[in-house]
Order: sequence, then C-alpha cells, then structure tokens
Amino acid sequence: MINKDLLTRAITALIFVPVMLGGLFGGPYLYTLLFFIVLVTCSLEYYQLIYPKEQEQHRFRRYYGVFLSCLLYTIVAFSYLFPDFKFNPPAAVVMVLTGSFLAFIYELFRVSDSPFTHIAQTLSGILYIGVPMTFTLFLYFGESPEFTDHVLGFLNRPVYTNHIVIGLIVMNWLSDTGAYLGGRAFGKTPLFPRISPKKTWEGTISGVITLMIAAYIFSLFWTEIALIHWLGLGVVVAVFGGLGDLVESMLKRSKGVKDSGKFLPGHGGMLDRFDAFIFLLPFASAYVYFFMG
Repeated sequence: MINKDLLTRAITALIFVPVMLGGLFGGPYLYTLLFFIVLVTCSLEYYQLIYPKEQEQHRFRRYYGVFLSCLLYTIVAFSYLFPDFKFNPPAAVVMVLTGSFLAFIYELFRVSDSPFTHIAQTLSGILYIGVPMTFTLFLYFGESPEFTDHVLGFLNRPVYTNHIVIGLIVMNWLSDTGAYLGGRAFGKTPLFPRISPKKTWEGTISGVITLMIAAYIFSLFWTEIALIHWLGLGVVVAVFGGLGDLVESMLKRSKGVKDSGKFLPGHGGMLDRFDAFIFLLPFASAYVYFFMG
C-alpha cells in the first residue's frame, strides 16, 4: 500500500524540480522570472503569518509589504535585463525607501492602536525577503564588465554565473538532507531545543560534511570558481543557512503554526523550502563581492 503523504510529496517534487531547473538553466529571463515567483510566494506566506487572511482589517499592511519587495526586485531586474531602462539599482532603493514612509502615513490616518508594531511588521518583510531575493540578481548578472554573456545574440550584458546560485541552493538542500539522515542515525545532542527540538549537533555536523563534499565536486566541474571559494561559500551556507532555518522556525513557533503555507503539497509552504537560502543570500553576496570580485 503506497503511503498517501509520500505519494503527494513525490508528485510535488516531480513538478517542482523541473520548474527549478528550467529557471536556473533557462537563461536570464527565466531565471529572473523564477526568483520573482519565489519572492512573491514567500512574501505572501510571510505576511500571512503576521496577518492571517481572516483579519481583513490588515489587508493593506499584508499586501503593501509584498508590493514594495516586488518593486525593488523588478526595478533592479529591469536595470540588468534592459540597460536602457531609465532606473538603476540605486533608484530602486530610493523608491522603496520613499514608499516605505507610506506605512507611517497609513497608520496615522488608520488611527492605529499599535503603530510601532504595525509599521515594523509591514516593513520587516522587505528586509527579510525582498532585499535578499534581489541579491539573486547580483549573483547572476554581477556588475563587472569582465563577466559578459551574449543574451540575445547581439547584446552583451555583465553577468557572473548561474553556477553560484545553483551551488548555494544545492549545498543548502544537501545540507538539510545530510542533517536529517545524520540526525536519525546518530542524533543525540540537541542543537537548539527552545526553537527546534528535533535538530541535533550530530545531524548538523553530518549536513556540513555533506555540503562540503558537494562544494568540492562543484569545484571539479565549474572550475571558473576556485576550490577555496567553493569551500568559502560552503561555510556561508553551513553557518547562515542553518541560522536561517532556525529563524523561520522561531517565527512559525511564535505564531503556533507548523508550516508557512500549503503552496507545495506534502512539503509545506514555499518559505519553508527557501527560508535558509533567502537568509544566507546577503552573506553569500558579501563573500562574492569582497573576496571573489
């Protein structure tokens, strides 16, 4: 007898994995669209944790944060994909910061009883999801003219490589798998019982070993990135990916929910799958900028 939950998870994976691969390997436009979809779904789930759907009085607060995150990502994406587009990344920052003040104005006229809380919650999703997801564009397109790629056959655009983002995603997911298997086989010492009672140090160490093996394998195939940098990115994934997973667990626990949503049947929400990846993106981008640029 086939387990129904296992079958649901398998069907979801059969759909989800090809979509991810298509976006990651399909060129700049599919890549940009893929992470825009991830941004939108994760942002919606995040704000629904704060303001559940049944709380209609918070509809503006729920969707305005999503809008600002999308605005930031879209303007930066357009500046990379269409060089003649009149906006650029600094302009995106200015527009989003200016738009953020509408949250203050809204609370003023809404006669809110908790303005500090609502303003912080409305703007927190931009910092937690919108800004990190925008770094996926930097990691792909870069900013240095030495890295060029013929996108449409006649346009040269600055680009790093999709290998970095693919490596980060795969290392992060392999780390989760290694931690799960290692925890089941050897787990005894709780890692962070207050937030995630099932995580153990033994499982975490197994996950780190797994992702470091993956980093070494990547260095054999994608030689434009030196082994030392693959290992450096592996350290970023191990440290900040693990912290990102714990942070989302903390947020869900504070709301008394198990999953951030139901977007991926059998796997929970999109934010459940990308929480660690989103959290590590700023740190990986800083590593690339300062050590690999």
